[in-house]
Amino acid sequence: MYGGVLLIVLGEAAVFRSLNLLIYAPLLFVVFSLFVVGFEEPTLRRQFGESYERYRHTVPPWIPRVPRQRRNDASTD
Repeated sequence: MYGGVLLIVLGEAAVFRSLNLLIYAPLLFVVFSLFVVGFEEPTLRRQFGESYERYRHTVPPWIPRVPRQRRNDASTD
């Protein structure tokens, strides 16, 4: 959701040719990052424990990766 908001602000900066919105976007990113690190992650860590830690190690925080195709060992090619 945070990434979507940032993209919307950047899109508005482009559409309206607004330098203020272009400056606002990185500031918003910093605020979002501080909120995630300072509040969301500790809350999720307390609530879900080890499963949240595994999730954090497999899912990148801001930019999604293209998933690798899994090899199906059960197939008979």
